[in-house]
Amino acid sequence: MVSNLNKQLKDFKERFIEGILMVSGTVTTVAVLLIIIFLFKEGVSLFGKSPLENNISILVNEKNPLTAITAAQIKDISDQKITNWKQIGGADDSIILVTINELSTYYTDDQLGDNLQFVPDKVNELVGKTPGILGLFSTKNLGDKYTHKYLSIKDITIGSFLFGKQWFPTATPAAQMGILPLILGTLWVSFGAILFALPIGIAAAIYLAEIAGKRMRNTIKPIIELLSGIPSVVFGFFGLVVIVPIIQKLFHLDVGETGLAGSIVLAIMALPTIITVSEDAMRTTPRLMKEASLALGATQWQTIVRVIIPYSFSGISAAAILGIGRAIGETMAVIFVTGSANVIPHTLLQPMHTIPAVIAAELGEVSQGGRHYKALFALGCVLFIMTFIVNLIVQYIFSKRKHNQV
Repeated sequence: MVSNLNKQLKDFKERFIEGILMVSGTVTTVAVLLIIIFLFKEGVSLFGKSPLENNISILVNEKNPLTAITAAQIKDISDQKITNWKQIGGADDSIILVTINELSTYYTDDQLGDNLQFVPDKVNELVGKTPGILGLFSTKNLGDKYTHKYLSIKDITIGSFLFGKQWFPTATPAAQMGILPLILGTLWVSFGAILFALPIGIAAAIYLAEIAGKRMRNTIKPIIELLSGIPSVVFGFFGLVVIVPIIQKLFHLDVGETGLAGSIVLAIMALPTIITVSEDAMRTTPRLMKEASLALGATQWQTIVRVIIPYSFSGISAAAILGIGRAIGETMAVIFVTGSANVIPHTLLQPMHTIPAVIAAELGEVSQGGRHYKALFALGCVLFIMTFIVNLIVQYIFSKRKHNQV
């Protein structure tokens, strides 16, 4: 009787624990899915929207042959890089940029009205008599009496977002949201970090697992694991104070904040994860397998290369994936040392910007639901897809290599 009661109590405890684990796993999975859905919902809503500020219209004289203009052209006109309509396919005439702020140079305060009630009439009049005008006015400044020509502007598309070369999300009146420099900067810095961290990390793991003595292992491993607990801002500050000046002097650069500095700092940050996970995987190799290899005449290094590493490939691949994820997703350290330059990089010795750093630097300053806000969520979607693809590639490479060695 007592035995049956104890058995039932034990079964109840096991079912209760299983239920808690199932609920915990389900809640975690649902939470992750909801986060991903929210991320893509906000990001995708950017596309199909105009890059213009709300209620801004682009006005030109009726004689102007152009029918459309781009956000990049508007910015170049504002920066006076484009000064003639001929440069963008129009007539040979100087461009006269007029906004509500410049309207007072053409009309007196009395002509505009005490409450600006005459502004729509004056805008209509000014556009009609000025052939080279490019007017940027809010719809409330036009009223219902505007009779001249509007220029259209292309909506933001996935193609223009991914392959555009200019990232000026706060430019007025038309934002430029091309993230190609950010994608390339992220790839340069991340792959540079992995090229540094992966060979060093695996070599260190081999040393700790198979070569170092017990006292040495017990001394070094806690120090390596302690590195993973250091805040990223500390690594960034270390890179800024130590690594950046070294790179600047070594390569005779104007500035040391480069992609190479970012790669080195990220490699240092990824090393504890790669070393710890790889070393744990290698130490799970059965002792009988190692002794059998040595008994057949293999040297220690042959045993490491032919037995231990192939057996622990799944753990090493997991270490590589975790290291890559740490490198691609890092923010604060990258902001400190990469120079934050929105230009297409051609070498690691250039300043560059990464997607996580842009999101971290700009998200706190945007208005919720705005165009810039949605653009940063779209950047998050791109980063998620990039990380997913890189992880798939790493898994494929390691699984194929393991298959070939079996």
